[in-house]
Amino acid sequence: MWRFWGMKGPAARLRWLCTASITVVGLALLPVGASASGGGTPMTCITEATGTLLCTGATAEKNSTLLAQYQIEVPAHWNGTLALYSHGYNSFTVPLPPQDAGDPVTGDYLLSQGYALAGSAYARAGWSLQQAFEDQIALLDLFGITFGKPQRTIAWGHSLGGMITAGLVQLFPDRFTAALPMCGVVAGGPGVWNQGLDSELAITTLLPQIPFKIINFTGDAAVNYGKALAALALAQKTPQGRARIALSAALADVPGWVDPASPEPAARDYVTQEANQALWDSNIDFLFAFFGRAELEARAGGQFSWNTGVDYRVQLSHSTDRAEVKALYAAAGLDLNKDLDKLNATPRIAADPAAAAYVAKYIAYNGELNMPVLTMHTTGDGLVEVTDENAYASVVRSAGDNNLLRQVFVHRAGHCTFTPAETISAFKTLVQRIDTGRWEDSTSPAAMNASAANLGPGFNFIVAGTPAHVIPTAPSFLNFHPDKFLRPFDARNLEE
Repeated sequence: MWRFWGMKGPAARLRWLCTASITVVGLALLPVGASASGGGTPMTCITEATGTLLCTGATAEKNSTLLAQYQIEVPAHWNGTLALYSHGYNSFTVPLPPQDAGDPVTGDYLLSQGYALAGSAYARAGWSLQQAFEDQIALLDLFGITFGKPQRTIAWGHSLGGMITAGLVQLFPDRFTAALPMCGVVAGGPGVWNQGLDSELAITTLLPQIPFKIINFTGDAAVNYGKALAALALAQKTPQGRARIALSAALADVPGWVDPASPEPAARDYVTQEANQALWDSNIDFLFAFFGRAELEARAGGQFSWNTGVDYRVQLSHSTDRAEVKALYAAAGLDLNKDLDKLNATPRIAADPAAAAYVAKYIAYNGELNMPVLTMHTTGDGLVEVTDENAYASVVRSAGDNNLLRQVFVHRAGHCTFTPAETISAFKTLVQRIDTGRWEDSTSPAAMNASAANLGPGFNFIVAGTPAHVIPTAPSFLNFHPDKFLRPFDARNLEE
């Protein structure tokens, strides 16, 4: 698949192929004063054949020896707008090279239109919101010192970077003009991890042949990850196991669609839907359930999720996948109520207060936008479910800023599997909102699809398949209203 939480795999290779062909026609070393205040490394710039200035270096974290690598690109005819890109969760341990755009095709287009690009790699990998907020603002400061303060600054990012984008405009509203969080974890940290906990609890409780733990990792995430994969594979061999996998998926609203190059399974094709949910677990979601949770437990200083007061019968009744679960349980001859009673009888899990507070700080949303925000999500995202968008819209509405928010949806499976054309169309729509002060019908599927189609075949593709290859793909914006997020947690909960 093209991208999970950050651009890697085929997309990273595509970027390497594009950048490897650059002809360097000039080289400039900026003075030491161009490094970030308080440390960092000097900025080094080259002039590309297009006339764009490509600059790299590192900013320094305050009260730390950590450095955050960055990349800046400024076109020869800069239009005064800077797009600050926040990348996704791209490693559990080691920060990867910085990105200033989600894909090279989109990045090159924006440069050709006069936009400057910048992005930090963040000083730490993993659930790096704490570092990302500091490092991205340090990069903004450095950009202003070096190139002049932008007339407008647009925050944008994918996945965890979408979460960071929404967090940046909440925490530093005076630094940004607008924001484009894409496939973002916009339900906030506590909610998404709590919802994941519910799904993991169902797996370990109802598939007991191979016991494994789902919290309080102490260097044993890999062992428990392996056990969970084995339990999943064993369960997938029987109708009863498959029904219980579907229940686990339903408690996190994992979609029954996984391949972005394939059509969505029919509404009542529950067999295919469950098989796809199992693929989400085995290929993607379990990595974060174990390695990602272990990394965040270490970072937060303890176990941060909870299910106190949760009634799993109620949770299932609100799930997008409830009809699938009921059908597969009936076909397997299982008593769904008995399994729900078993889940409700499990000992409740309480969070360490300090660890939970850390995850809420990085971050739970308060809904205060102060600027136009456009979110974009695929409907078949099984890593960051589309219901995150419902949670974000709810807290924004409670803050009275819903007139500043628009949300667009792409009918496709996969996490962040947008075409460059869809991404560019969203960016252009946001710029139009800045310019005119009005949304009007600019975010309608008809308008968005027409805008994307007009860019031509060079922008309307995804990278998918095995082996990965370019697949021509038509724009797929649609009218869509995501269901309720199952474990909402935002600033309203912090006030209780």
